[in-house]
Amino acid sequence: MNKLAIATAVAGAGVVTLSLAPITAQARPAGPAAGPAWSSCTEESLDGLECATLSVPLDHAAPNGSKITLALSRARHTGTTGYQGVLLVNPGGPGGTGRDFALRVANHLPAGLRAAYDVIGFDPRGVGGSSPSLSCDPGYFKPVRPDYVPRTPSLESAWLSRSAAYAQACGRKYGALLSHLTTVDAARDLDAIRAALGEKQINYYGASYGTYLGAVYATLFPAHVRRMVLDSSVRPSGVWYADNLDQDRAFEGNINALFAWIAKYDAVYHLGTTEQAVRDAFYTTREKLTADPAGGVVGADELDDTYLVAGYIDLGAYWPYLASALARYRAGGTAALVDAYNRFGATTDDNGYAVYNAVQCTDVRWPRDWARWRRDNERLYAAGVRFETWANAWYNAPCAFWPARAGRPVDVGRTRGLPPVLLFQATNDAATPYAGGVEMSRRLAGSRLVIEDGGRTHGIVQRGNACVDEKFDAFLATGALPADRSHCARLPEPVPPSAAGIRPLTADRFPPVLRRP
Repeated sequence: MNKLAIATAVAGAGVVTLSLAPITAQARPAGPAAGPAWSSCTEESLDGLECATLSVPLDHAAPNGSKITLALSRARHTGTTGYQGVLLVNPGGPGGTGRDFALRVANHLPAGLRAAYDVIGFDPRGVGGSSPSLSCDPGYFKPVRPDYVPRTPSLESAWLSRSAAYAQACGRKYGALLSHLTTVDAARDLDAIRAALGEKQINYYGASYGTYLGAVYATLFPAHVRRMVLDSSVRPSGVWYADNLDQDRAFEGNINALFAWIAKYDAVYHLGTTEQAVRDAFYTTREKLTADPAGGVVGADELDDTYLVAGYIDLGAYWPYLASALARYRAGGTAALVDAYNRFGATTDDNGYAVYNAVQCTDVRWPRDWARWRRDNERLYAAGVRFETWANAWYNAPCAFWPARAGRPVDVGRTRGLPPVLLFQATNDAATPYAGGVEMSRRLAGSRLVIEDGGRTHGIVQRGNACVDEKFDAFLATGALPADRSHCARLPEPVPPSAAGIRPLTADRFPPVLRRP
């Protein structure tokens, strides 16, 4: 799935309340009694967390064979009573680092939940601080790259060669390791973490691809789930080729929403008073950058990658900043556009992309016949789905050449004994379109789906929507579930600063973005 970035009937009707009561300190120890050796993390991004490592089998079918290492983090519970166990968290990807995500989740929990849960983050196998940590071609995204849109046979040939070479580089460097990086492998790692922490059951919060990882875990180990929250769900039946085509349509809707928003504030940005006028301005700029990259680094592809963030989130300063960068470039300046690329579009770490491919290309078999890829993507592009179609195709194209044998996806939800799962989904999420939440809720019997009407942000828990967060917090606190298909209003769209100037940019104005699927 593109940037950073993942059924059958629902049983019963009405409001269901999970019967598991909070576990008291008298009922169990006030934390894991044994397991990983925790110590203060030394990395600045993990300040305030404890870190540890865990050795797991490369192949869980051969537990006495080769081992790999997982990197873990912990935000320890702060209370002395009412301990409720561990809350394992995953931000998605595949390829996203999970240790820092634990800090974000913990810092946004109300005091009562911080007192009750150890929040456990982990870098999945192959990712970040885990070992080995994959990297196939560190210079793969170095600008300026060939135009994503294969207008000529030479452009298509160039991208096919690049994609095949990337897959071959991964095969040369990692060989048989690539056969053991599936979502099923990661789910078994998740259960190994549970066992090492001395827990009979885990609580789990997964966003984006983390929803698919959580759903696979729940299917394989239903008795080991206490409470599970899935935020912005992957459509299980679409993994992964069809889900990416679905993304293209949804991102088209969100980039058009950005263009319409810019047009609404033409007095600030002067890019056009209609959605179509702004769209024309964007694509005229793209053509110009194809021939003359801004600052020597922002060509057509880099522009696409920069503005893709607008499809993931419409909170904070993202839309105003992107609108301003485009306006300033068209007024004759390049600095703002280059800065926007460096902030939102540049890919400097190959690890996430390497693991993204390693997981998705081996979870399930992708089409090997490039003619099918060309036909499907040409059809979308010709139908007006221009913004992300070819960018997404080339992002995933190494899967057409991947050197590891693909497996068969888990039939998510075909299990017994799983407690009700709480799901959140925005209706205009592009990275994991709304249909994914609907299908996931049907597959996980007894689950409850909370819908953010009109929302365009990918990952809606802990974004400041009180209606969403109250349901999330109540579920973790007591197991209370809302009625299925509960609705929350979306957060307001951003409002640009006045034409007098742009306020200084601070981190709080750019809330974190869950990229990929």
